[in-house]
Amino acid sequence: MRQPTGPVVYREKLVLFLILALFLIFAGVLFQKSIILHSFYLAKAESQYKVKKETPLWRGEIYSQEKTSPENTLLATNIVFYDLLVVHRNVKDKIKTARELAKILNRSEKEIFEKINNKALYIPPLARKLSAKTAEKIEKLNLKGVHLVPQVKRFWPEKKLAAHLLGFVDAEGKGRYGVEEYYDSILQSPEQAVFVYKSQLPKIAEDLKDTKGATLYLTIDSAIQYMTEKILREGIKTYQARSGSAIVVEPQTGKILAMAAIPNFDLNKYNKVKDYSLFLNPNISLTWEPGSVFKPVCMAAALDLDKVTPDTTNIFGSSTKVGPYTIRTATGRAYGKETMTQVLENSDNVAMVWVANLIGKKEFFKYIKKFGFGSLTGIDLAGETAGEVKNVKSWGDIHLATFSFGQGLTVTPLQMLMAFATIANSGKLMKPFVVEKIVKPNGETKTIQPHQVRQVIKEETAKELTQMLVSVVENGFGKKARVPGYKIAGKTGTAQVPNPNGTGYSETEKIVSFAGFAPADNPRFAAIIKLDYPQKVKWASDSAAPLFGKLARWLLYYLGVPPS
Repeated sequence: MRQPTGPVVYREKLVLFLILALFLIFAGVLFQKSIILHSFYLAKAESQYKVKKETPLWRGEIYSQEKTSPENTLLATNIVFYDLLVVHRNVKDKIKTARELAKILNRSEKEIFEKINNKALYIPPLARKLSAKTAEKIEKLNLKGVHLVPQVKRFWPEKKLAAHLLGFVDAEGKGRYGVEEYYDSILQSPEQAVFVYKSQLPKIAEDLKDTKGATLYLTIDSAIQYMTEKILREGIKTYQARSGSAIVVEPQTGKILAMAAIPNFDLNKYNKVKDYSLFLNPNISLTWEPGSVFKPVCMAAALDLDKVTPDTTNIFGSSTKVGPYTIRTATGRAYGKETMTQVLENSDNVAMVWVANLIGKKEFFKYIKKFGFGSLTGIDLAGETAGEVKNVKSWGDIHLATFSFGQGLTVTPLQMLMAFATIANSGKLMKPFVVEKIVKPNGETKTIQPHQVRQVIKEETAKELTQMLVSVVENGFGKKARVPGYKIAGKTGTAQVPNPNGTGYSETEKIVSFAGFAPADNPRFAAIIKLDYPQKVKWASDSAAPLFGKLARWLLYYLGVPPS
C-alpha cells in the first residue's frame, strides 16, 4: 500500500497538533481552577450556602421597672425577619417552586418564575423582611434551592414611649442618642461574626440569643412615664405650646422615674423623621434661661450664709436701678413690705436683686456651681450639655442682679430639677441615673448604687427653704399646683426669651415652668414641667403650675402616699 505523502500527511499532522493543543489548554484550565483558584471557587460555592453576619447579632433588651407591679415592661428588644433567597441553579422544578412561592407571597407565579429561570450568576432576594410565620410556611415546603436568611432588627414595643430617653439603633447597628448610644458597647453582642448554613437559618433565631449583649433594667417606671407624657401632651394642646418637657426623679437616690419630651417620635420609624433636631432630648441637650424657677437657688445661698432668714423683712418698690439698667417686678406693681417667704410667694424680682447683693458675686457664683449649674450632671444618657454660667471674673453688677431671678444664664431642665431635688433631700445633691441594673448573658449582675455628689446647703437651710416653697404653693403664684391633703413645695418660672439678634428679650414669647416636690415633709418625688412658647397663657402660674398639680396628684395616689 502506498504511504500517504504531501498534503495528506500535512493535514494529519495538523489535526494531531490541534488535538494536542486543545488537550493542553483544557489541562491548563483544569489545573488553574482545581489547584490555583481552588480557594476562590470554594469560597464562591460556600457563599451560596453560608451567611456571614458581621454586625452584633442579638442586642441586649431594655426593661423598665414598675414600682407597684412585679412585672417589668419590655422597652427595647429584637425581632427576626427573613429574606427569601433562591439559588436558582439548585432548583429542581422551577415551575413548581414558582407556583408554591406565589401562593404564600401573594405574587404572580409568572413573575417569580422569570426571576428564578435565568442564567445569571446571582439573583437578589425574592422577598425581604418576611415574618417568622411566613418563613415557617415556606420552610415546610422543603423546596430545593430555596433558603431563608434571618435578619435581626431592633424593635421598641412601646413605640413612642420614652423615645428621647431610649434613643434608637441605626441601620449600621450602632446606638444613637439616649440609653442606646450611652450603653452601646454593653448592649452589643460580644460575637462580631457568625457563620451558619442557610439550610439551618430558620432554626437559629433562638440560638442567636446565646450571643446577645447585656440586658438593662432602667430606673424608669413605665406607668409614671406614660402618665407624664400624657399630661405633658395635654398641656401643650391646651395652652398651644410649641413643645414641652418633664422629668420625675427620686430625690434621695437620683433615680429618674420618668423623662418626657413632646413632640416625640416612633422609635421603629426613626428613619421617617425629617427634622433631625427632634432626636435631641430637650431635658438634657437643650438649655433655656429659667427665670423665676431659679430664685430658690439664690435664696438658698442667702439662707445658708445667714444673710437672711425666712422672716427677714424689707420694703421693696416696683423697680430698682442697676447702673444704667432698670429692673422691674414681673407684674409692674410694688409689693412694699415683704418677708423673704413673701418674696418667693410674689416672685419679686426687685427683692431678689436686694438678696443677691447681700450674698455678693463670689459667694453667689460658688453656690450656683455647687448646685451643679454650668457642669454636666453625669447622667448616663448620650448628648448631655452643661448650660452656660459666666465665670465670676467677668460678672458685672447687672449679672449679679439678673442671675438672682434666672436671666442671663442657661440651664437644662435636668439641672434645674436636681437643684430642687437637692432641697428636697436635706441639701444633698445626688447624681441622676437611668440604668439601675446590668445583667450580662452569663448571669453576672451589676447594680448601680446611688451616688451623693456633695452637700450643697446645710440640712437646716433645706428645711427652711422647703417651708418657704410650701408657702409659695399655699399662698403665692403656685396655688394651682396644690393637691388637697398634701403639702406641695414648688416654684413657678415665667422666663423671657432672648431675641435671636442678641438685643434684649422678646415682648411676646415666654417659656413657662414649674419645679417642686411632694410630700414636702418626706418627699417621694421631685418633678419639673416646662412648656415652650405657649400662646394661650401668659404666666406659669396658670399653665405649668396646674399641670404639675395634676401630675403630683396622680403620683401621690400611684405611689400609695397617704394624705397628711
